[in-house]
Amino acid sequence: MRVTVETERIILRPLVPEDYEAAFQWCGDPKVNTYMIYPLYHKAEDVKKWLESRNLEDPDDYDLGLVLKETGELIGSGGFVYDPEKDVWTVGYNIRADQWGKGLVPEAMQGLLDFIRKTRKVSAIEGTFAKENYKSQRVMEKLGMHYVCDTEYEKLDGSEKFEARLFRKDFT
Repeated sequence: MRVTVETERIILRPLVPEDYEAAFQWCGDPKVNTYMIYPLYHKAEDVKKWLESRNLEDPDDYDLGLVLKETGELIGSGGFVYDPEKDVWTVGYNIRADQWGKGLVPEAMQGLLDFIRKTRKVSAIEGTFAKENYKSQRVMEKLGMHYVCDTEYEKLDGSEKFEARLFRKDFT
């Protein structure tokens, strides 16, 4: 979706192909990629191909770049994607390792969620994370989400499978 949302410290904006080198900093980092669904990128040019393939006009996909207001640096991506079959918005995010632990992801995702709720119906949000990924669990807790069940997921290329937890928040 082509929107821009601002929080206290973050500007969320569409990712464009010109962002490929900055995005490679997290897409190509094995530490960041540990629990991600996508395989590790080994070349910045492959990140550019991914960015070129994205549909920025999809009204159900709010996957945006996270830019630090203070420096203008693109430090990650994240957002919500609507699943009409389940009537749920799924949250996902990743951020450069040097920005972990600063509360930037919960701030950005809450700001984006607030924006979406002003224009769209949001019955529930869900997120899945690897059991060992306590940082993601903490993000979801800060968004007011709670444990629903154990599950599993695997990387898109099938190279690895993770025991996982599903968290959810319902809105009435």
